[in-house]
Amino acid sequence: VVCVCNATYCDTLDPLVLPAPGSFVRYESSKAGKRLERSEGRFQSSLRTPGLLLTLNISALYQTVKGFGGSLSDAAAINILKLSQPAQDNLLRSYFSESGIEYNLLRVPMACSDFSERPYSYDDVPDDYELKHFRLEDEDVKMKIPLLHRALAMTKRPLLLFASPWTGPGWMRSNGDVRGKGALKGKAGDKYHKTWANYFIKFLDEYAEHNVTFWAVTAQNEPVTGLFTPPQAPTIAFTAAQQRDFIAQDLGPALARSPHRTQLLMLDDQRSHLPHWAEVVKSSAPSSPPPRAPAPGPVGNGAAASPCPREGKPGLPERELQPAPSGVMNHFVSGWTDWNLALDLQGGPNWVKNFVDSSVIVDGSKDVFYKQPMFYHMGHFSKFIPEGSRRVGLHSSRRCLLCQLEHVAVLRPDGALVLVVLNR
Repeated sequence: VVCVCNATYCDTLDPLVLPAPGSFVRYESSKAGKRLERSEGRFQSSLRTPGLLLTLNISALYQTVKGFGGSLSDAAAINILKLSQPAQDNLLRSYFSESGIEYNLLRVPMACSDFSERPYSYDDVPDDYELKHFRLEDEDVKMKIPLLHRALAMTKRPLLLFASPWTGPGWMRSNGDVRGKGALKGKAGDKYHKTWANYFIKFLDEYAEHNVTFWAVTAQNEPVTGLFTPPQAPTIAFTAAQQRDFIAQDLGPALARSPHRTQLLMLDDQRSHLPHWAEVVKSSAPSSPPPRAPAPGPVGNGAAASPCPREGKPGLPERELQPAPSGVMNHFVSGWTDWNLALDLQGGPNWVKNFVDSSVIVDGSKDVFYKQPMFYHMGHFSKFIPEGSRRVGLHSSRRCLLCQLEHVAVLRPDGALVLVVLNR
């Protein structure tokens, strides 16, 4: 069951209001069709319960939450812009506004990813080590940057942007092509690696000229896993030691010299590479400050949902919630960024035919978009757990092997407690 939105209608959430002392507000989404459905109740004084009892311990404080969000790929921008202006506004409000699920993290690819209509880089002039021919493309200037401005204007929370490269100019890469598998030519500290580091800075410079600033960059999208994607998929391969040396000798110093106060995240790949990858990269030479944290790759209180028209799922396989934020947050994950904000009915566009699902599916021919169950699942976290929240202790009275519950508890900066329970 999906929620159907168009130019004149989309379900919304009311602004967040904390419950009165002694009471709670519950939001439920279900396979049967509930979508952040609101109900209220009061806490009971008795501790006697016949079933599972979850006990929160606010004196046990763990990691600070950075936030939750998605990715503005070329494909996402293309699909959003297929809609009429009012429908575009409804989609963006659904993600970023107070009447939506209030994403505060947004990932932006540097140049193309596989979720583009074509392979491209920002400087295809051979041997341009000074990057004199570096320029943003139409995908940036005409699509992503205008959408970023609109999202930034809608949100009441700080929207943290971070950028990730998939590939670089062919003349910098070992296979001589912007497409396919390859590594950077040479080794850390040489002209290719220093030029590639400056490529990051030029990207930040150019976006800043358009009044868009980035909280962080990742050193490379899927430096290992990208090697196992379709043959033409764009990727730059790194080992952990190679990424360490590139960060220490090239990218770290380039960021430090730049006017940008942009953070640097490592890994940006599967969790199976942890903790080894972090241990290697954090052993970087003292010439450069180490990156802030690993960035594992893709991978309440307050509001009332209005009813929405519903219909069957528009032609894509059911998306599994595996893994889910509730599971990994209990292992010290501090943020979660989903992949494409929106895709078409085929799961693209994707120039290597690597089609996938998305929280929002767009049918431009009908000027409608479908908010799938994953959209509301993400909203149970992003809407109610703002940046600066802290995970707290949570004890279960017994293991529930049959009901397959996942749960996480968080203390918000305003003192309210949020408990999210997923029943698989």
